[in-house]
Amino acid sequence: MSRSRLELILKAANIGLVMLGLVAAALIFNSTTVGDWAIWLLLLLIVLLLALAFTLNHFFQDYLFVARRLVEEMSLILSANPAHRISPTGPSEMRQLAQTANNFADRFQILLADEDDKIRRARADLEEEKNRLSVLMSELTEGVLVCNIEGQILLYNSRARQLLSQTPGPETLPGAGGFVGLGRSVFGLMDRHAITYALENLLYRSQKQNGPLVSQFVTAAANGQLMRARLALVLDPQQALRGFILTLEDITRQLQTSHRRDMLLQALTEGVRASLGSIRAAIETIREYPEMDEAKLEQLRHVIYDESLTLSTRLNQTTAEYAEDLKTDWQLEEMLGSDLLWAIQHRFEDKLGVTTTLEIPEANLWLKVDTYAVVQALTYLMARLKAECDIRQVTLCLKASGRFAVLDLLWPDGSTDMEMLWSWQNQALITEGEGMPLTLREVAERHGGEVWCQADPASSSAYFRLLLPTTQPKPVRSVSISQESRPEYYDFDLFHQPGQKPELDQRPLSELTYTVFDTETTGLSPSDGDEIISIGAVRIVNSRLLRQEIFDQLIDPRRAISRESINIHGISPDMLQGQPTIEQVLPQFCRFSEDTVLVAHNAAFDMRLLQLKEAQTGVKFINPVLDTLLLSAVIHPNLEGHSLEAIARRLGITIIGRHTSLGDAILTGEIFLKLIPLLAERGIVTLQAARAAAQETYYARLSY
Repeated sequence: MSRSRLELILKAANIGLVMLGLVAAALIFNSTTVGDWAIWLLLLLIVLLLALAFTLNHFFQDYLFVARRLVEEMSLILSANPAHRISPTGPSEMRQLAQTANNFADRFQILLADEDDKIRRARADLEEEKNRLSVLMSELTEGVLVCNIEGQILLYNSRARQLLSQTPGPETLPGAGGFVGLGRSVFGLMDRHAITYALENLLYRSQKQNGPLVSQFVTAAANGQLMRARLALVLDPQQALRGFILTLEDITRQLQTSHRRDMLLQALTEGVRASLGSIRAAIETIREYPEMDEAKLEQLRHVIYDESLTLSTRLNQTTAEYAEDLKTDWQLEEMLGSDLLWAIQHRFEDKLGVTTTLEIPEANLWLKVDTYAVVQALTYLMARLKAECDIRQVTLCLKASGRFAVLDLLWPDGSTDMEMLWSWQNQALITEGEGMPLTLREVAERHGGEVWCQADPASSSAYFRLLLPTTQPKPVRSVSISQESRPEYYDFDLFHQPGQKPELDQRPLSELTYTVFDTETTGLSPSDGDEIISIGAVRIVNSRLLRQEIFDQLIDPRRAISRESINIHGISPDMLQGQPTIEQVLPQFCRFSEDTVLVAHNAAFDMRLLQLKEAQTGVKFINPVLDTLLLSAVIHPNLEGHSLEAIARRLGITIIGRHTSLGDAILTGEIFLKLIPLLAERGIVTLQAARAAAQETYYARLSY
């Protein structure tokens, strides 16, 4: 049925209803009693009204509603997902319109692909330079921060993040990932006064053109570490200050070590001075009184002897303490035993030309070792065996033995001199100018193990054996998914959070900094005692999802987990053993998300969980909150499905890592970035407008 014909039928029906109503009213007015005519007219009027209602319903369903859905889906193609296509429904005219829109979408997608290709080619050189800079910064041993004039971090490398993140210790959460991030203030990480003083000093120098424009100072970071900082200005062509660059070096251990060594030197000096004073006094007495009796002379000799022994003992003790102090600086790393064997084999064959056979260790045998020291030690031994014993074929064997792993270097035993092999253990590991001034025995002691050599007559072989400590890395959790998103939850008022900042309300959504987060729980009833077992979060700065700035932490709930919840997120009770509690985690997450807008999907559920922990943890989240569930309902009120999966499919986002808190947070962040331009098309640009629009949706009005 054509649109004009439908409009004609509707107008005729309206006119007929009016005329029948006038006739019926006249008959009833001129009749003394209500007869059969009035009854038939009323029945006819009811039938016509039903027909009109059916016609209007048909019109709304087949035309108006379909037209509204077409508008939303065409806007989706234009602004968020060019690959989306409209499913033709409704009357033939509407189906033809949908097909025409799809044809335009095909051409639009081709044009976009062509433009994207041109842009990629135009940016290739710039991207290459950027990658070179990123690689260069990542390889630097010093931390680097680039900040604007307000102290906001614009660029940083991984070393800066390591230096300025939390101090390792029992309270450190391995998933917290530190608090260095784009858009954060450097003044929250380092002493503000030290930085501003250096800036003022350099600005004065630049104006006077006097001295180098680099300032060096030592300051304390927020994590308690001492930093040696170098600050350089970033000036525009007019010499106006635009920002500054900080390079950082942790000197905490260096100062502590220096202090300990100074104390050793001071103690040695005082002890030596006293002993030398006694020896000198005794010798001078002997020289001044050559005629003294034998008993007195013997007494002075005993003084000289005793003091020399004391001096020798003190020197030995100081040397031992100094060596022990050096060992405290050694760092061990976790690695698979098979990887260590491969590294040794690669070194033997490439450098020494020795045929090396591996006896593969058991799966998942992890070691805690200084890889360089172990590889260098065994390379040294192999070089000596080749040069002095003509050994050119060896076997490397690694196997677990209690809390240690046994690493054997085996070779066919001819006439190997065992005493010579034992002597090698106490010689510095230096061959052909390479190596380290440590002995094989010191390398073993460094790992808390032992080393020895032995001949095995039964197998006609000999071996060096080195004991290395084993470890067990943090388990990686696997997730099995059997359900989709949790049900919508409305038992929290997202729109009247305390501590809202009016200045944020007027800022564009594209300029704000966000923390997108998600939680996994023991169940779906927070008010009935269900607990958080995982928090995952990722930051958005300048409309970019920063996958390197994450918070990912499992939590011990100290209660059972429902089978239904395990089926959703795959987190079993054994995975939570030894994890920190909510009292330890929430303060860290609050600091990670401070001064940002919180974003979550079905945010009322997550915020209710956080609200219920305020009294227990003393942590209160007052950040503004945006919910992608509500924002999706704002943009697409006529489309069905606002689950995380449905929105992702609609926006053309690949779903990876569902039902892990970090995976869901990243997916929610990708969705949110796609929703921002769609909101802008509806005139929703600021935070205040987004919150107001979300509050008007159907979902926001539900409550339990």
